[in-house]
Amino acid sequence: MLDGDVSLLHYALVALAAFIAAIIGGVTGYGTGLLLPPVLVPIIGPQAVVPVIAVAALMTNSSRLVAFRTSFDAPRALLITLCAVPFCFIGAYLYTLLSGGHVAMLIGFVLILLVPVRRILTRLRGHLPNKGVAAAGAAYGLLVGGTTGSGVVLLSILLAAGLQGPAVIATDAGISIVIGAVKTLVFQSAGMLSLSSWIMAAVIGVAALPGAFIAKRLTHRLSLKAHTAILDAVVIVGGAILIVQGFSGS
Repeated sequence: MLDGDVSLLHYALVALAAFIAAIIGGVTGYGTGLLLPPVLVPIIGPQAVVPVIAVAALMTNSSRLVAFRTSFDAPRALLITLCAVPFCFIGAYLYTLLSGGHVAMLIGFVLILLVPVRRILTRLRGHLPNKGVAAAGAAYGLLVGGTTGSGVVLLSILLAAGLQGPAVIATDAGISIVIGAVKTLVFQSAGMLSLSSWIMAAVIGVAALPGAFIAKRLTHRLSLKAHTAILDAVVIVGGAILIVQGFSGS
């Protein structure tokens, strides 16, 4: 759907959405991949959403890793990456076999499911041993391979393993770069990343960058509880919209 059907107005709308999503995601600590699908699906079609966001995430995560490189937890990142990558290949391949309507429903259900999953994992903060981290990493790999927005699960795994603050941001970014590269490779090989898809991903990546700096000024004005409640509400509404769209298009 992407080629020939996306106008400059569409690109501008996506850029604005990416900018706003980056601010919200920066305030809450996650969210860009969760908030963009409801905007992208009507414009580029459900099947193009995960590939486009996978490419865009390479840009945003690279800048985050550079900014927080001194806090990067290499051992934890290596453990999760080694467990996640094989399953990520599987998840991404299965995604290429789904129809448009089914993809929309899958994304919508996953977005809604991630809200309680994140809350459960966050309660385990500091109590998840390496074996548990490895198992969670494998499950995350399968999930992230075929969906978008599941980066919230990775953040929750890192928190449950005892990482805090900048270490979570840096380690999440490092892992996400590898995962994003795997997904991009699979989607490119399957012919799901056209030139227009790469352009759309670049628009998202560039538009999202300044949003992170604005988010820094907003973090002191809202409590963590308020941050989480706002984003969870947006995620549930967005997921419900995608499910309805999926039923309509399947």
